[in-house]
Amino acid sequence: MKEEIKREYQKIKDRMSLEEFQERIEKRKQELDDVGFMDELSIATMITDEILRDENELISEKPEHRLDKISKLEEGASTPLIGRVMRISSPRTFTTRKGKDGKLTNVILADDTGEIRTVFWTENIKLLKKFSEGDVIRIRDVNVKGGFGGRKEAHLMPRSTVEVLDPSDFPEFPEYTEEITPLGELVEDEEVNVIARIRGISRVRTFERDGRDGKFVTLELLDSTGSTTYTLWNNDVNLIEELGLEEGDAVKILGAQTRRRDDRVTLTHTSTTRIIRGDYDVPEVREEIMKIGDLHEKDGVTVIGLVTRVYEPIEFERNDGTTGSLRSVEVTDDTGSARVTLWNDDAFLKINKGDIVKISGARVEFDEYSSSYRINTNFNTRITINPKSDESLLRLLEEYREHLRPLKISQVLEIEDEGEEVDVVGRIFSLTDPREFEREDGTGIVRSMELADETGKIRVSLWNEKAQKPLNIGDAIRIENARIRFGLYSVELSAGRTTRITEPLPEDIQDLPSFEELEEMLYTTKKIDELEEDDTDIRIVARVIDLFDPKEFQRGDGTPGMVRTVEFADDTGSIRASLWDEKAEMPLSIGDPVKIENPRVIYRDDMGGGRLELSIGRSSRIEAATERDVKLLPSFEELQEILYPLKNIEDLDDESRNVMIRGELNEMYGGRILSVKCPSCNERLDMNEENICNFCGELVDEPRYLLMIPGWISDDTGEIRTTFFGREAERVLGMTTREVVDTINRSADESALQERVEDLNGATVTVIGNAEFDEYNEELRFIPRKVVNIEL
Repeated sequence: MKEEIKREYQKIKDRMSLEEFQERIEKRKQELDDVGFMDELSIATMITDEILRDENELISEKPEHRLDKISKLEEGASTPLIGRVMRISSPRTFTTRKGKDGKLTNVILADDTGEIRTVFWTENIKLLKKFSEGDVIRIRDVNVKGGFGGRKEAHLMPRSTVEVLDPSDFPEFPEYTEEITPLGELVEDEEVNVIARIRGISRVRTFERDGRDGKFVTLELLDSTGSTTYTLWNNDVNLIEELGLEEGDAVKILGAQTRRRDDRVTLTHTSTTRIIRGDYDVPEVREEIMKIGDLHEKDGVTVIGLVTRVYEPIEFERNDGTTGSLRSVEVTDDTGSARVTLWNDDAFLKINKGDIVKISGARVEFDEYSSSYRINTNFNTRITINPKSDESLLRLLEEYREHLRPLKISQVLEIEDEGEEVDVVGRIFSLTDPREFEREDGTGIVRSMELADETGKIRVSLWNEKAQKPLNIGDAIRIENARIRFGLYSVELSAGRTTRITEPLPEDIQDLPSFEELEEMLYTTKKIDELEEDDTDIRIVARVIDLFDPKEFQRGDGTPGMVRTVEFADDTGSIRASLWDEKAEMPLSIGDPVKIENPRVIYRDDMGGGRLELSIGRSSRIEAATERDVKLLPSFEELQEILYPLKNIEDLDDESRNVMIRGELNEMYGGRILSVKCPSCNERLDMNEENICNFCGELVDEPRYLLMIPGWISDDTGEIRTTFFGREAERVLGMTTREVVDTINRSADESALQERVEDLNGATVTVIGNAEFDEYNEELRFIPRKVVNIEL
């Protein structure tokens, strides 16, 4: 036990045991657990005082021995206190160590010997209803402590009581007076009382000082003699909401501190200041609204206008090394337009195009660059979004607002003036990855997307920081100030430095269809056999029936690329597709159902016969098909039966395409199974000593190898000559082309794998392919496209 507590016990040791005293302390600690200022010594002092007061008449209460005079109060004492109420502060909120909300009010008491600040805590706030300024009161059970600057303070206990006394019994106490100072007569560094009307309330602003965040709010006050500002700091900011203060209210402020700021005497709220909202005799606020067309250089200007353009915030470095922010918006009324520059916290206000804003206390300056007047906000500027104001003006601005509604995409597609700026709202329908490019001033970034609404879709190019904005397919977005440009086939949009991409307003997307609904509106679902060259805006639901490994390549500009060949099929046929770049790396497996949207349908005639193919690149979308999509899509096994009917060899003819045959391999030849070709011209390679292709003259670093294994397939009805090439030859042999090359190179014998090839004779193979007539040998041959199965 601490010595101080032992000394307290000595005062009442003849009335209870030490154990009983300790038990009382513990019990009281539990009762006062959430009172942050009550330590164990304070509790012990409170208990001893209660016992002594209950059982004895304290000698200190006899007039000749009174210790409750303010000047005689000693720190650590627990004593009654008598004084006249000179000031009652507005309640201040705080948070306890345990996260609970609390309140305190400071009351200044005075007697003939001095003044003291008395703190009423959460549990004492109800006692404030018993008295007002000027009353003489007695408070029982106050704890005297050292306060700020060495001044003593009196703190009420949870069981403290307040009694209002007859003031005539204390003629020596100072009188309470409530002298009101006109705003026009304020002098710096004084404590004053004022009565004024609130002309404006700023929004809550933030600041950082010594590594700690703070906040403040400023009220513009007006009386018949002048005006000034009144600032509340940190938790006192809550008084605006707690007292329900609004522009136009009349208030009495008691005990405000005057300060000089920018050649103006202003008011500051302190820990003992009180704000009282009431019906006071002060002038009504008559606010002069300046028309934008009448702007001239002036301070304290108020304008109301419609926001017709919003720019993104910009950060900059101040001279002292700190970071500042600014943002510009353009506002319009019935007389003209002007640019407004918002600084620091104001730069991040949620102001949207189409909002009506009231800007009060701004400065108008002439902008030499634009040869027009610009509105600048400052420390005391108040910005109100969609205010209550003159009905006729608001009605007019709301009419203007109708002309700012975003256009439908079909309307944008009809615009004939390149460079015109428009606003649109839609869902992201397709989206490419950002890519870098070189320009004269450095590296740029561009990204393409398609934006869609119920009327159509349009291509949008996003440049630089817009290209790096986090976006997802299906997102609803609003694009402001996008520039019209004419693309190869239709109107497109360019989203550059002055474009703004934001979330849509609620009214923007009331009728905007979901992504799934847009798919149904804007895409035509086609079967594979219905495809035509240059089809656009189509959707295909199919299964993967064949899959090749991705291949890397180098584009003409030196950048790397990747492509993968995949074959898709539905119940009407199959088609080969090229998947480019990130699409080539999609995880796909044989049999997977997929949905392909907006592919390019192209005609190929470079393989000895023309056919349609799909090109699936940046503007295309491929994803797993949904359950709804695949309801009518056959299974993989059913597709094989539909697409590749099983035929006997004797039934084959030169029109047999995409057929399946099953039979035994025989007469498999392995004497020379590698074809070595030039990677540049693809001709059989014949090199000189300098590794130069004798056909095209290109230097050959690494030849291109083609694995080919000729032989025959026979069934009960006949036999047919065939040659397995490339991937199918690898499947039959059970070796990769690279392994074959390494084996032949190590042995220096082209027929090193002849025995392994001959071991294939007698194996049963199932193959999909085409039958073609070989005019040179005057016989029908079978060209394998896919080895389905081989049983050795």
